[in-house]
Amino acid sequence: MNAPAGSDRSLFDIPEDLAYFNCASIGPMPRSAQAEIAAAAERRGRPWTISNVEWMDEVEERRGLFAAVAGTDPEAIALIPSASYGLAVAARNLQAAPGQHILVLADDFPSDVYTWRSFAARKGCEILTVDRPEQGGWTQAILDRLDERVAIVAVPNVHWTDGAFIDLARVGARAREIGAALAVDASQSFGILPVDWDAVRPDFLVTVGYKWLLGPYALGYLYVDEAHRGGEPLEENWLLREGSEDFARLVDYVDAYRPGARRYDVGQRSAFELTRAASASLRLMLGWQAKDLAGRLGAITGRIEAEARRLGLRIGSGPERAPHLIGLELPAGAMEKAAALFRDANVHISFRGRAVRIAPHVYTSESDVERLLGVLARVAEAAG
Repeated sequence: MNAPAGSDRSLFDIPEDLAYFNCASIGPMPRSAQAEIAAAAERRGRPWTISNVEWMDEVEERRGLFAAVAGTDPEAIALIPSASYGLAVAARNLQAAPGQHILVLADDFPSDVYTWRSFAARKGCEILTVDRPEQGGWTQAILDRLDERVAIVAVPNVHWTDGAFIDLARVGARAREIGAALAVDASQSFGILPVDWDAVRPDFLVTVGYKWLLGPYALGYLYVDEAHRGGEPLEENWLLREGSEDFARLVDYVDAYRPGARRYDVGQRSAFELTRAASASLRLMLGWQAKDLAGRLGAITGRIEAEARRLGLRIGSGPERAPHLIGLELPAGAMEKAAALFRDANVHISFRGRAVRIAPHVYTSESDVERLLGVLARVAEAAG
């Protein structure tokens, strides 16, 4: 395999004749995480071997590893199953009055839009949708719509369809000026783009663990600002309460929750079959982050962008793009032909709207890039 400098292809079970550019849909788990799942399945078959280590300690290890990747305090992190669960926690604990606005982006991910539509219906407020800008980037388009009527700004760091970038520091500063809360779905950026917590200061930020963090499905994460750590959880599972590690005293019911954001943890958070796998992936992410992962992936997508422009393909993300994700727009009639060309070449991408969404990661090799560029040349010919 001709892998570029810094490639970690050997850590993944990806065939040499396959190019995987679909991490924005679901990331492949590293071999080390797969091994942890296999070992956990054997252990789960012998439940008499499971102790407080699996119930409690490994859970806190995962929380701490994620916090280290995030660059924040473990006390700020809740363990959740999905982005929609985390957004539901945010919606439970944020407020808006009738007539106020909840700002969302056009074509944002459905779970995000549905959450805030439901919230608006309950509260009697309105959804304010920022249209895709014809010129300029999303950040300025958002700032132009932020006024005192906005109660909640619900935006991603990166638009999921094409990699368009939103400057959360600028949006967060403006939200604070007008007294609005900031809820962020970072599922398409977390682990690649660092969050400047002091500058952004989100009220809530969610991410899944199975995309860019390369972990198991159904293990996600929620960042909770200190102002909201005394709020109302979605459920009252027993693990949320103080002293729940003492199984002999569980019927000595207590009102106090565990400290920090733990009151928002999902039930069955121990996830015996998956927790160690998630931790294995997070350890790898820590090492890759230290080597400027955004820069590595930006070099790959930058090369793809340059060749796409040379071929006459339009960059769907506009003038502000995240380094790890790129969307190339095609004429409506070219989609079916393009899909067949990618499939025949064993190049895995996603179609989102009219965009060919291309999402590399640390396993992307030089031959992967060459294979993709060859298909793009044929796609451009077909589109022309």
